[in-house]
Amino acid sequence: MPAVAKVVIDIFLDRQFDYLVPSELKDRAVPGSRVLVPFGRSVRNGFVVALADRSSRTDLKKILEAPDDFPLIAPSLLELARWMGEYYCVPVEQAVRSVLPAAVRDPDATFRTHRIVRIRAGAGAISKLPGKQQALLDLLTGSQAGMPVSELLDKAGTTSAPLKALQSKGLVDVLVETVGRPPLAGRNVLRTGPLELMPEQNEALVLLRQIMDAPPGVLLLHGVTGSGKTEVYLQAIEYAIRRGQGAIVLVPEISLTPQTVDRFLARFGNKIAVLHSHLSDGERHDEWYRIRNGEADIVVGARSAVFAPVRNLGLIVVDEEHEPSYKQEDSPRYHARDVAVMRGHISKCAVLLCSATPSLESWENVKRGKYGLASLPRRADDRQMPCMRIVDMRVEAERAGHACVFSRDLLDAMRRRLDRGEQIMLFLNRRGYASSMLCPFCGHVETCRQCSVSCTYHKTDDTIRCHVCGDTRKVPAKCPQCGDSRFRMAGIGTQRVEQIVRKCFPKANVERMDADATRRKDAYDRILGGFRTGKTDILIGTQMIAKGLHFPNVTLVGVVCADLSLYVPDFRAGERTFQLLAQVAGRAGRGDVPGEVVVQTYTPAHQAIRDAMKLDFDGFAKQELASRRELSYPPFAHLVQVGFRGRSERQTACCAEQSSKNLRAGLQEHVIVSEGVASPLARAKGFYRYQVLLRGRSVREMVEVLRRYTMETRLPSGVRMTVDVDAVSIV
Repeated sequence: MPAVAKVVIDIFLDRQFDYLVPSELKDRAVPGSRVLVPFGRSVRNGFVVALADRSSRTDLKKILEAPDDFPLIAPSLLELARWMGEYYCVPVEQAVRSVLPAAVRDPDATFRTHRIVRIRAGAGAISKLPGKQQALLDLLTGSQAGMPVSELLDKAGTTSAPLKALQSKGLVDVLVETVGRPPLAGRNVLRTGPLELMPEQNEALVLLRQIMDAPPGVLLLHGVTGSGKTEVYLQAIEYAIRRGQGAIVLVPEISLTPQTVDRFLARFGNKIAVLHSHLSDGERHDEWYRIRNGEADIVVGARSAVFAPVRNLGLIVVDEEHEPSYKQEDSPRYHARDVAVMRGHISKCAVLLCSATPSLESWENVKRGKYGLASLPRRADDRQMPCMRIVDMRVEAERAGHACVFSRDLLDAMRRRLDRGEQIMLFLNRRGYASSMLCPFCGHVETCRQCSVSCTYHKTDDTIRCHVCGDTRKVPAKCPQCGDSRFRMAGIGTQRVEQIVRKCFPKANVERMDADATRRKDAYDRILGGFRTGKTDILIGTQMIAKGLHFPNVTLVGVVCADLSLYVPDFRAGERTFQLLAQVAGRAGRGDVPGEVVVQTYTPAHQAIRDAMKLDFDGFAKQELASRRELSYPPFAHLVQVGFRGRSERQTACCAEQSSKNLRAGLQEHVIVSEGVASPLARAKGFYRYQVLLRGRSVREMVEVLRRYTMETRLPSGVRMTVDVDAVSIV
């Protein structure tokens, strides 16, 4: 009897369909293979996820085609996709699709090729050739690699006719060759070797190698900023390469990728590949195949790189593992750190989590004995930690008679550092010029037409923008409510900070790094390259500059406003504030000159700010964990956010309220189910947003109920429900 293939179709039905495998496709239609199958009246793409001897159905259709020479999804990644579908409560088809880049899934995606002309080996000489034919041969003489057809004809100033004549005489061959689209082409760095390790670094490396020798296992590398965590995992990767294994390194921000890639290129050369969202589809397609074919052993990239098809995977590194950007915003809403841990378990490889400010989930897993711990309590080469000072901006405002952007302390510190030829980083986690436009006469605030947020003023193009939906419009000539033309700019953003800095220090070279300044593909390399080489004196930025970057000449870091993330309506607000301050402070004093950090705040007594000033992670974690335990928040319970989105506020609110009642009735009493309430961001992109929060110890229990509920519940046509397991934010 022919084999039966279990196939998931590119429609999210959360079902597998049975198809017969024709004898001529038995070696190609295997688990992980892409196939074309008849589905209803159409032909669909799908993936084989399993094979069986028989089916409960007797009217099976046959697989039409298996277009690839090998399975695109390895068995371990198929198993990982199944786990993701179950854990994150998404259709199995969606989970399977997520492990492959769209550029690889696309059946029309191909390698770029061009035609090359070469002199045929052993071709006899012909004494007399027409002029154009001889000119072509002369150009090809001495070129073993040959020459592209278009380039050859262009140089000879002729058409293709003389070339065809040379082919017919057996003098040249025209071959079709693949042209790679390497994203790292032209990137030249000096090769480096391993550095000498401090005792603590060596102990961490020994622990990690022990896990690599007897996998799987997870090690948390907790080291202060500048303690040499990167060197530890570079040497661990070198150990894996010597054993014939590969490695994946995840970084949270694309801004970190250029500097990280340079360090890897310097150490490992062309063994590395990169995967991140700033690659073109062609670059992503070619890099994936380089990895799949074993041409690259090491992959560096953002969260989706966790699915890279590395052969014989020996180590996965998650750098800055605490970062919320590792959480996917769209379905499937996976967390790359947790997926990395599960992939390590499935693939039987070691996983290293690195951070100076670990997530409380990872810290609690260490305390429970699920993860190992290696600590680096001092900086490499015994460099001093930066001197940190708090400036109470309430006192500054009272002294000046108005709110200030810069304190006298910070301006004086900047002046001293610039006089010494040292570099400065200024951190403000808000882009734009002013966070709102206010009419001082009637109090009207310009808000987004689609979202429940105020519009941010951008001075560079004199527009107001919504940072949620991206809606942009010109600044109104007068207040739409009272008609007055004198708007007042309230709040500050990176553009305003840049303007003030340029006025205060006109001789300094100033650059800004935020989402507006980095829209171009080469912006990261240009801005960070200029800062690295000393062309830039002052770098102003958002969280892009807060972590992972290493600039030895930076001796001063100024935090313009430390309070922005403190009062977000989210239980993680204190944790994120602590992490951001500790991380941005770590950019100072990484060279021979001691560093200095000036933190401006209106709430100097807040626990997160006080602990960040002392770089006291243990003290902060102890107090924060006690609060989380009492309230049954992560890491002592899993948080599942059930979101509702619709054009009608009444319909959306009713769906959330009814779902809260139904879920409370369907779940055990120990699962805490909130009321259906408006989300803190109550309206976004024209949709009203409501949510129900579930907190419980067992994800499986909550997801089983939610999966049944989402399948059985018929919502009004204008309302959509989403499920976010292990939500990192409730905004």
